[in-house]
Amino acid sequence: MAAEGGGGDGGDGGRGGRRLPPHSPSGLVLQTVEMHTGGEPLRIIPRLEAAEAAAAGGLSLLSLRREVASTQDHVRRALVHEPRGHAGMYGAVVVRGGAAAGGAHLAALFLHGAGYSAMCGHAVLALGRFALDYGLVASPSCPETAVRLHCPCGPVTAFVPWDGWRSGNPVRFHSVPAFAAATDLAIDVPGHGKVVVDISYGGTFYAFLSAEQLGLDVCSSKTRDLVNAASAVTEAVKKQFKLHHPESEDLAFLYGTILTDGKDAFSEEPTTNICVFADEQEAKFGDYNAVVVEVSGEAFYTGTATFTIEEEDPLKYGFFFK
Repeated sequence: MAAEGGGGDGGDGGRGGRRLPPHSPSGLVLQTVEMHTGGEPLRIIPRLEAAEAAAAGGLSLLSLRREVASTQDHVRRALVHEPRGHAGMYGAVVVRGGAAAGGAHLAALFLHGAGYSAMCGHAVLALGRFALDYGLVASPSCPETAVRLHCPCGPVTAFVPWDGWRSGNPVRFHSVPAFAAATDLAIDVPGHGKVVVDISYGGTFYAFLSAEQLGLDVCSSKTRDLVNAASAVTEAVKKQFKLHHPESEDLAFLYGTILTDGKDAFSEEPTTNICVFADEQEAKFGDYNAVVVEVSGEAFYTGTATFTIEEEDPLKYGFFFK
């Protein structure tokens, strides 16, 4: 499934019945597969030729992420920002070949409105199904197939139901080792005073604290108030605490803040949290005691799309509402 290219004939060889709207001969034609996981959208780009060409040069996935951000960021903006996307849109570029090394079936780069992530759980659940249905796993097995993904944060394995014809739900995955980078860390948040946060890593770093510390409730407070407060915590932590990742400083960045309902002790009772960005076994990860977490969920297809660009469009690479 091609993702780049152009043609002045509108895609039908000049026969009059255009399959694509008029677009610039040298402009992008981007084909996507649309999915969602629990309502969170995922726009999958099955092939991006520029990324594959860079990967063929032997770049690591983290280096490839830097290269794509430097030279192909217009693709992210065109697909994730308005008018083709929206503030909550999320994307994944599928990369095959050299970047999917170490026995992986595929590699993935994760895109969002502000840039690029190292890990995305809802995207992994959807990509597990996509890999089976689009033939990236040569011989799927019934009733479940292990799909090995290479993410910027490291190797992740998804376990996807397979009935011999199509994938199903629920999908589960084992993530990279997760660990607490800091606990009971005092942070001064402008407008809110001192709060106490935990910082943990499970593919990306997040700060955790109860919404109550900010005078809010995750169930009844206005969404905008929760988002603003969480964003303030994120910025404060970035300024006051230096993160370290055992394997790569490229991964040592705070992705966001998760506000909880305060029910932080383990329980079978459901809890509520809001994430603003973006069974366990013991393990060791660098100097940290870590766990390998299994996450399960359901992902569904919503369609496919072909996006085109007209060079004279002043908003061809999108705009972003904040």
